[in-house]
Amino acid sequence: MRVLTSSILVLSFLAVVLLNKGCTIVSPGNRGVKVHLGEVSQNAVPEGLVWHLPLVTDIKEVVVRQQTKGMDAECYSVDLQQINVKLKVLYRIPENQVVTLFQKYSGDPFDSLVAPRVAEALKEVTALQTAEGIVKSREKIKIAALAAAKAKIGDLVFVEDVVIENVALSKELEASIEAKMVQQQEAAKAEFTKEKAIIDAKTALITAEGQAKAISVRGAAIRDNPGLVELQIVEKWDGKVPQVVGGVGGANMLLPLKDKQDK
Repeated sequence: MRVLTSSILVLSFLAVVLLNKGCTIVSPGNRGVKVHLGEVSQNAVPEGLVWHLPLVTDIKEVVVRQQTKGMDAECYSVDLQQINVKLKVLYRIPENQVVTLFQKYSGDPFDSLVAPRVAEALKEVTALQTAEGIVKSREKIKIAALAAAKAKIGDLVFVEDVVIENVALSKELEASIEAKMVQQQEAAKAEFTKEKAIIDAKTALITAEGQAKAISVRGAAIRDNPGLVELQIVEKWDGKVPQVVGGVGGANMLLPLKDKQDK
């Protein structure tokens, strides 16, 4: 009886082990590759619970959701300046390439496929620009490198984006570029000051010409119409009689109009 009970327990244990080995859960965002006695199945396994033969069949998972990984690239500009670029690559594996990438790159193609192609594309793009141009046109460099990397990798892996985090130059080159930028800013400021002075001079000249023309017109009007001055005096008179008026041999005092009326 004891032997029978022990046999049942052993068989139950083996059944549990075999059952556990005969099922695998493929995580969300992953796909499974079925390997039976070393032979890879050409159909990827979807996420979820997968049943298979225990001990002789294994399920390997491959990530198909978008991933982000960092890398460094050493490049040279057209003026032979060394530039170290730190960037991040956003990529994902297409579902129809899961088995192929598992067979060729063990399911993770970044180090052996994506990174080398991105670095190669970046080197080709930076080789056409000066070091200063690379620093100033980081977005253009990124767009050109992304397009070149996609062309090199093809449809094996989808490279979604490339983010350039830092462009490191030598201290001497950084100082040279900074000094040049300062000179350009000073030159632009001097040019602005010069243009402003020219505009101010033209404005003053136009104003002076306008005033001179106005004086000329006014003088001609007075010359042609002698009574115009008297008319302007009358128009501007406030109705008050002056206390003092000029006379021959000096000024004569005049009394207020009210006092004269009283007298």
